[in-house]
Amino acid sequence: MVLRTLSGVLCTLGGVLRLLSSVPCRSGGGCVTGVAHLGLGQNRSLGRMIVSDSQLAGAEPNFTAGAPYLRAKRVPVPNTFRAFHNHNYRLLWPANFAAYASRWMQMTLLAWFVLERTDSAWLVALVGFFGMAPMFLLGMVGGVLADRADRRRLLMITQAASFLSVLVMAALLQTDLVSYWHAYPSVMIVGTAWALDMPSRRSLIHDMLGRDGVTNAVALDSVGMSSSLMLGPALAGAMITVIGVSDGYIVVAALYLISLTLLSRLRVAPVRRDSVARVRLFQELAIGLRYVASHPLLRAMVLITVAMNLLSFPYANIVPVIARDVLGVGPGLMGILLAAPGLGSVIGAVIVASTVTIARPGRIFVAGSLLTFVGLALFSVSDWYVLSLAVLVMMGLGAAGFGTMQASMTMLVAHEDMIGKSLGVVSLAIGAGPFGALLIGATASLMGPSVALAVNAAIGATCVLLVALLMPPLMRPIGEATSR
Repeated sequence: MVLRTLSGVLCTLGGVLRLLSSVPCRSGGGCVTGVAHLGLGQNRSLGRMIVSDSQLAGAEPNFTAGAPYLRAKRVPVPNTFRAFHNHNYRLLWPANFAAYASRWMQMTLLAWFVLERTDSAWLVALVGFFGMAPMFLLGMVGGVLADRADRRRLLMITQAASFLSVLVMAALLQTDLVSYWHAYPSVMIVGTAWALDMPSRRSLIHDMLGRDGVTNAVALDSVGMSSSLMLGPALAGAMITVIGVSDGYIVVAALYLISLTLLSRLRVAPVRRDSVARVRLFQELAIGLRYVASHPLLRAMVLITVAMNLLSFPYANIVPVIARDVLGVGPGLMGILLAAPGLGSVIGAVIVASTVTIARPGRIFVAGSLLTFVGLALFSVSDWYVLSLAVLVMMGLGAAGFGTMQASMTMLVAHEDMIGKSLGVVSLAIGAGPFGALLIGATASLMGPSVALAVNAAIGATCVLLVALLMPPLMRPIGEATSR
């Protein structure tokens, strides 16, 4: 039954893949809307539709030849989704979505698996630690690779490594040869791939759409990430209830394979970076650190990123414990709890994507961070499932403002030659997450999960307020934060 269901899922997603990529376009950005061939030339600004090559040459295209009852009609794409004019972006977005969803599903499945095997909040938190530790160790290396290597090829290699790791874990689960500690190397391999390719995922967006399209494209990518955060844990919780962890892992492997297939269809010309390639790796790491430290806006943004990843986001590692021991629910409702922030993040990311111009992204960044910590404080005192669900949605709304503006500000204010390195420093800041997982796991074991969440919320909100007050460039219009 599981294999038949999986086959149906693969067929459906295969149809989506064919729909996304079946329309040829010599300009690199064609799509079919109504009966017109719409697209975006590689050197043209976002939102400008091109009907055909003949129209570019000044001739009037004839869409209705041989079919007089048809009329050519331009169907405007909503401003919110203007990045989807680009053919490569229409492939990258679902590829990223599948990768994001499979990652969240894997983390949820393994967290519940370890909890059931060990009944230990500390050992559950270690799943998050091993999943995020590579981001601290290798995040900046990923940023340097984004500036040096073929970004598409790097994504293919890391995605293939993640797929193989998931296959091995699935085989161990299916043969019942698995122990709880097998979860740690499995998530660590995927976390290593994540650390090495995340700057390249975001830098590819810049390669495809340029600075004018970055904010909209990153916001839409955040919609995908947020949707995966909503759907991944919910599906994982449902699968634990219906088919179990072992069969659920087969679905995770299928999603990685789909992502790998979509990435293989990208056609993005590698950007020549010959001058960068001659610099030693450690010199580049130092250059990136010095650059971000010297830039007032980037410096403030990185400090808040550390606070969010150290004190806010590790709460997810404790949700299975809160769900079972405080709220008294099983894996299905636990999965919905983990999915709730994703719903809020989708709403927030769509709002950002629908906004044409954001003059002061730092204000959204700070407000979103504070809203997340306020929600964390409320979640720590709630023993009512419905209230906890609503609060987690609110936290997701705040996280969307934080996450979308984090990547957008980095790419908007950093010099083009420093985008990858700057994103690498951001990845290093995100690498505070595993230490946050250890911290909250130890505090929850000693003082209880609710107290651990409350302490994190109080310290985190204070840190964000101090950075916002002491580093005013973060709150100014983006034009005043000039590149260095």
